[in-house]
Amino acid sequence: MNKIIECVPNISEGRDPVIINKVIETINSNKNVKLLNSDPGSSTNRTVITFVGDPENVIDVAFEIIKKTKELIDMRNHKGEHPRMGATDVCPLIPISGISMEETVKFAHKLSKRVGEQLNIPVYCYENAATKKDRKNLANCRKGEYEGLQKKLLDKNWKPDYGPSEYNDSIAKSGATAISARDFLVAYNINLNTTSTRRANAIAFDIREAGRIKREKNKINGKILKDKKGNPLRKPGLFKHVKGIGWFIEEYGVAQISYNLTNINISPLHEVFDKTCERAQKRGIRVTGSELIGLVPKKVLVKAGIYFLKKQQRSIGISEKEIIKIAVKSLGLDELSPFKTEERVIEYMLEDQSKTKLINMNLEDFANETSSESPAPGGGSISAYVGALGVSLGTMVANLSSHKRGWDDKWEIFSNWAVKGMEYQKKLITLVDEDTNAFNKIIKSFRMPKDNKEDQIKRKQAIQDATKNAIEVPLSIMKISFKSMDIMKKMAQIGNPNSISDAGVGALCARTAVIGGYLNVKINCKDCEDKAFVKKITQECNSILRKTKKLEKEIISLTEKSISKK
Repeated sequence: MNKIIECVPNISEGRDPVIINKVIETINSNKNVKLLNSDPGSSTNRTVITFVGDPENVIDVAFEIIKKTKELIDMRNHKGEHPRMGATDVCPLIPISGISMEETVKFAHKLSKRVGEQLNIPVYCYENAATKKDRKNLANCRKGEYEGLQKKLLDKNWKPDYGPSEYNDSIAKSGATAISARDFLVAYNINLNTTSTRRANAIAFDIREAGRIKREKNKINGKILKDKKGNPLRKPGLFKHVKGIGWFIEEYGVAQISYNLTNINISPLHEVFDKTCERAQKRGIRVTGSELIGLVPKKVLVKAGIYFLKKQQRSIGISEKEIIKIAVKSLGLDELSPFKTEERVIEYMLEDQSKTKLINMNLEDFANETSSESPAPGGGSISAYVGALGVSLGTMVANLSSHKRGWDDKWEIFSNWAVKGMEYQKKLITLVDEDTNAFNKIIKSFRMPKDNKEDQIKRKQAIQDATKNAIEVPLSIMKISFKSMDIMKKMAQIGNPNSISDAGVGALCARTAVIGGYLNVKINCKDCEDKAFVKKITQECNSILRKTKKLEKEIISLTEKSISKK
């Protein structure tokens, strides 16, 4: 697996598109990294940039960004709503795949050392890259912000981890930079129907981990209560790993609560949103929507969509696209501007959008490609797709049943069946292309060189490996299609009577997929020299085929009986 890390530099410029574009050019000039998002904010005067790639290329580009912002941004002239201390204020590295946090920390320090030594910028390492306990929290590293940096550098306890510690004209222009290795952070703002920053802060204090300072007799202006060491006592908020503050956004004309969710597994975004709505309502304030800053992992929106569907007592056995649509609408993510999931969800930005995938074709193109003189897609791919259509029909009956008037107490039963159906559908859709890929591997192996004995041995082994794969793929189509028939049977038994014929058609499709998979297994077994393997596969296929035909008859019988009663 390739090592991939994400880098999210926050630069202190959100108003001048010329400067922002010049910084982004440093990313686009490196073909080994991919720009995922650039999100400028006028009120904050800050742009959040997100890009990904292999670690070495990512830190090379991160260095060039910090170098470019030092050249283009003068912190002596910077004003904005967001806390900041440098031209490149923060530059976190986040492990995405194939790399541990420990390895990412090493790359964070490698980048920090280079920035400190070559660019003469003070660097503070925070989160997992922190060298001291009190530097783990970004807020501590940035305390005093840019205006307090000169004084901060005089304090030996705040000597930078890398770079110069004596304030000079160069630092006055660039400020300092904080670099980290951290888990994924969701920057998230919630919009309120108020202009009061004080009210927004009150809600934020209820929610955030740091809570609020305790005062004598809980009075707003009462004396601050302190511990024996003289530190203010605090009443913690409701959520761990959540930072929050209220502010007024001039461009929107409303107050917002700005949250940083630093552990979305412990404090999910949808729970923070829901509890914010509750606390706002107690103060006579309404949450009107929210906005995500930068990109977000897909699981954040999927979990949110499922959460809100369950609150509505609706089936969660629907497509991922529809689940995310529910999340966007429930969270009001499209209140201030359109929310384009293909541009805001990390996985969607990274996934292969190649139109050569069969499953990405429209129905007409898929049919035309099948009917062409090309041998693929063939019977295996068609079987997988017919199987996917079959279980889709069974799932549809489950979803219609879950929402049937008078059946509200049964919604969860049908939702569970629909979820199972969507799992089968997803697997079968994947197998549409897998079967064609299996065929192409056989063709590729036959085209291998056979000029000498060594080449011939390699070629023969490759052909046999590809042949076994071409047997196992349609066998998977058979297995999954057969299993999916349990859904159609159950829907024929307990589903919405008005849709019972759909369960029957679904069973017929599944049966077709099983038999189609069987024929593809059988024809490919002819070319496999491993007779023990062939015998085992053949026995398994025959067993599935018998069970499928028996189950199909049961489902059709149930369907016809139900139709006859109407």
